[in-house]
Amino acid sequence: MIRKIVSLVLCLMLCLGVFAAQADGAATVTDMAGREVALPEKVERVIALMPADCEILYALGAGDLLVGRGEWCDYPAEVLEVESVESGYALNVEQLIALEPDVVFMTKMGQTEEQLQQIENAGITVVMTDGQDLAGTYEEIALVGAVVGKTAEAEQIVSDMQAAFASLAENAADLEGKTVYFETSPLVWGLYSAGPGTFMDEIATMIGLTNIFGDVEYAWPTVSEEQVIERNPDFIVTITMFDSLGEDPVAEIMNREGWQDVTAVKNGAILNLVGNELSRPAPRLVEGAQALYDFATGAEADRAA
Repeated sequence: MIRKIVSLVLCLMLCLGVFAAQADGAATVTDMAGREVALPEKVERVIALMPADCEILYALGAGDLLVGRGEWCDYPAEVLEVESVESGYALNVEQLIALEPDVVFMTKMGQTEEQLQQIENAGITVVMTDGQDLAGTYEEIALVGAVVGKTAEAEQIVSDMQAAFASLAENAADLEGKTVYFETSPLVWGLYSAGPGTFMDEIATMIGLTNIFGDVEYAWPTVSEEQVIERNPDFIVTITMFDSLGEDPVAEIMNREGWQDVTAVKNGAILNLVGNELSRPAPRLVEGAQALYDFATGAEADRAA
């Protein structure tokens, strides 16, 4: 584990060095789609379509640059005051262009090639982000920081994250042998989970838990009820919002037919992280990791008593 953390630190230092050198003087950056992107001389107006990039901008102290946000961007609270634009295939390119951004942050998988070309043909710089694991999260923070001239701030955020994760990892033995199931999509929409190569899987391992779908082929696999029941997790983590189901997500899982013998259900060991602390490649992953550790070790219950 220590070797892995050191390796990530060295990788990050290299990434930050490259981004900083490129960002000084507003030259080019290489985004997470491998595209060499020429930056505007000044970046004063930004649109971020993905929630993680909105969070990163505010963490960097650059939230005031936002003139548009994707409709799912909801943290911190002040981002809700920024004009919302649809993202994904429903992206309203005309609305986006009308906001006159210097830079648009979007994901590799989020928009169509035609939309990308329309935006770039309007003279707007597009930067692709795609954090899937912790190394990718660090890279995304470094990239956003380089684009908006906050390289030093990005370096500090990542350093603080790594220190916090290292501290949590020191107590991994507390949860050795315990398993966790991440439910990233509720039953009514079809079950999805976190697999290998994701920040959820890495964080589980870091704090001593075994992800029950850490051995599958895909990073974000579709799973069945039968698979979850068979693998019998000690803990369940859901990120379902209360109003998306019309009922308490924890109660919904507790009352699923056939799940009564699942250890997590029998023990009521279900954590609902509705704040997306553990589902976005952003600085709050530290908060999510701490919340999961506290829940699994009983520290959360001890504080509430």
